[in-house]
Amino acid sequence: MTALHLLSLICTALLLQVAVGVGVMLWRRRALLAAQEPEPLPQRVDAPQGLSAAGAWPGWREFRVTRRQFEDEAKTQCSFHLQPLDGAPLPAFRPGQYLSFALQLARPADVAAGAAVGAAAEAATRAEFRLTRCYSLSDRPDPAEYRITVKRVPPPLGQETLPPGLSSTHFHDDVQVGAVLQVKAPAGHFYIDPDALVPAILIAGGIGITPMMSMLRWCVAQQPERMVLLFYGVRSSADHAFKQTLEALAQAHPAFKLHVVYSRPEPDDELGQDYQHRGYIDLPLLRMHLPPGRNQFYVCGPPPMMKSLVPALREWGVSKEDLHFEAFGPASMRPVSPMTNEPLSAASIALDIKFTRSGRSLLWDGGDANLLDFAERHGVAVDSGCRSGSCGTCATKLLGGTVDYAELPDYDIAPGACLLCVGKPASALVLEA
Repeated sequence: MTALHLLSLICTALLLQVAVGVGVMLWRRRALLAAQEPEPLPQRVDAPQGLSAAGAWPGWREFRVTRRQFEDEAKTQCSFHLQPLDGAPLPAFRPGQYLSFALQLARPADVAAGAAVGAAAEAATRAEFRLTRCYSLSDRPDPAEYRITVKRVPPPLGQETLPPGLSSTHFHDDVQVGAVLQVKAPAGHFYIDPDALVPAILIAGGIGITPMMSMLRWCVAQQPERMVLLFYGVRSSADHAFKQTLEALAQAHPAFKLHVVYSRPEPDDELGQDYQHRGYIDLPLLRMHLPPGRNQFYVCGPPPMMKSLVPALREWGVSKEDLHFEAFGPASMRPVSPMTNEPLSAASIALDIKFTRSGRSLLWDGGDANLLDFAERHGVAVDSGCRSGSCGTCATKLLGGTVDYAELPDYDIAPGACLLCVGKPASALVLEA
């Protein structure tokens, strides 16, 4: 071995020692820095299946009715099980959200008195019209099917000459197994918070039980240890929807407490068995049974319950972040101010409202609840559906000005558009209607 070869080996060994030393030093420095940094927050173990709208489809999708089932003794509340015609898995939804339906209804036209109506004449006197309605999903997310529950709406009490609800009558009488419906993807801002550490207080009146069933079924499946209280108010056992299901869930899940309230029990309705309380759901009843500490409230029911209970909860001290509510029926509840619980006042200044397609220029004086009422009162034709900011049927291009909303609508408004049914002008407006 030559001297040059030996020198080369020595240099190589020295370089390897230096490289190893540098590597060890860098590793120790990195370990020291990592020890000084805070640990990242752990991911939620029960990452809530069904709390993401990922995969929702655009526009309308065809669903077939695979099953119908009445949920109450009076047979006024019927569940419809829906499966997509394309067979693709359904996206998960947030428990409490709703589906929008585009319904084609046949409307009888006026027929001259005494005119003979044969098959052809009868067909000629019926005009199809499109109606958009929204119904809450009434079960937990399932990739194979969705379920809604529809209550038959009779004529108003004491006004039996008026027609019953168009959409609910259509579902109950015409939508049978095998029918195909046009459906929009699940939507809505009324859904359960997935924080399992905060008790969920579900408060339902009448058909307001439907979104609560979705929340409850998801909770007992995904968060069985979470404390859930359901206060459900109906008249009697005849109107008591999901009775056997709710009682079975309460029996199987100790963390779920069921409080059924009958306002007018039938003679054979038994207190303590069919229902737990008589009267109405109010703040004293809730306070008697609520768990201590922070609770999250979810309220859905008819206007009288909403108008009394929601302000009472706010006045009692429930924060805006912990009070979630959804009123069913068109414009059935006006939101309350965060500070005073008083209804929001109408605009007191006169504003010019121009409808370009109709060629009308009108003066807003603050006397209407929203722009849709204002347009209809002045004979401006506008398509509408839910009348509560949910379906988007009345979405209109906003060519100029600003529209205010007392609360964020469920429907996601496209840029450059506005929702007439829940919007009020904040300035002079130019609308494409």
